[in-house]
Amino acid sequence: MRKDIYERMKIMQKDGIKPNYAKIARQMDCDYRTVKKYFEGKEPNKEKIHRPSKLDGYRQIIENKVDLGCTGYAIFRFIQSKGYAGKYSILRDFISSIKKDKEKTATIRFETNPGLQAQVDWKEEKKMISKNGEVFKINIFLLLLGFSRYKFFNLTIDRNGDTLRKSMIKSFLYFGGVPREILFDNMKTVVDHSKSNYSQAIINQDFYQFAKDMGFEIITCRPYRPQTKGKVEALAKLTSRLDPYNYEFETIEELEEIVNQVLEEVNNEISHATNEIPKIKFLKEKEYLLPLPHRDLLDNYFQKPITRIVTKESMVTFMNKKYSLNTKYIGKTVTLKVSNDILEIMYESKIVATHKISNKKFNYHEDHYVSILKSDAFKDKSESEIEKFAKKQLSIYDKL
Repeated sequence: MRKDIYERMKIMQKDGIKPNYAKIARQMDCDYRTVKKYFEGKEPNKEKIHRPSKLDGYRQIIENKVDLGCTGYAIFRFIQSKGYAGKYSILRDFISSIKKDKEKTATIRFETNPGLQAQVDWKEEKKMISKNGEVFKINIFLLLLGFSRYKFFNLTIDRNGDTLRKSMIKSFLYFGGVPREILFDNMKTVVDHSKSNYSQAIINQDFYQFAKDMGFEIITCRPYRPQTKGKVEALAKLTSRLDPYNYEFETIEELEEIVNQVLEEVNNEISHATNEIPKIKFLKEKEYLLPLPHRDLLDNYFQKPITRIVTKESMVTFMNKKYSLNTKYIGKTVTLKVSNDILEIMYESKIVATHKISNKKFNYHEDHYVSILKSDAFKDKSESEIEKFAKKQLSIYDKL
């Protein structure tokens, strides 16, 4: 009868998992008694006797063309040229059964094997608004473990290859291990040539080397395929929980803290898919993860410089504290370098400002503060008036 259900029950027996018969019956579209029967060890009936069909001799060709993504009618016309004399409806039903079998196999595998597979995706260009009305366009990197539904997500400014690799390493450190397979759609940072009807995806060489370093296998799929992308797309909906935090933060660092808070919340809530708490179920899955690579190898991926965009206030934020620059750098991307408690701010490889790292919320140089005043509220004041006001304000900041 339903060999797919029987195989799933065998795996659950082996893992010591007591199934929810009614829930699995709904997932597998069958009677709960069928699930119970197979879990108790009753084997499915032997396969039915095969009767001759006009599809005989063409089945392997059809399966190969389905794997290539060909449409049913295109396959029909193709096998007609090879001598097929049957109706299109017979072929259509056969193709439908192939796709269902493949979907069930993929779903069972993803549902029942701890440590085997994870999925990756981005929530792209989500708009968040600060207390000051400043609009931040952010991305949320998502990684979901299939067995436990344990999640990792973090805020990123871009979605380039370097950011992807760093975010994945952060997820491995968060999990304390590496899944054996990670599923991606054909994002440009992973593949150079996407899957098509006639070819497999060509993996980007940099990312291929990264996967080898980390120890996981890259699995690619066509975007928006429901059986393989459903779980991670459901996770993307969880990022809507950031919406109530609009107008509740000031800096990107504060927003990062909010994202981390939401992450902990969703990992400690009951998953609708498993009816269990991911953080608790993860305790079993963690045992099956591959060990983390050597720390030196992980650190090599974090050696690139820290960059910031200078805000309208003519400031950059580092470790939740703000540091000033001349107003001519507003909107520019600068590089931050830290050495012996000194923060160096560089633009086009030249140092344009230095600050001693401090615990003060705002850190100004007097000439920067004067340039800020000149560009805005005090643009009609004299030089001496601006300098006098700047000295007074900065002394107040120092006392605070």
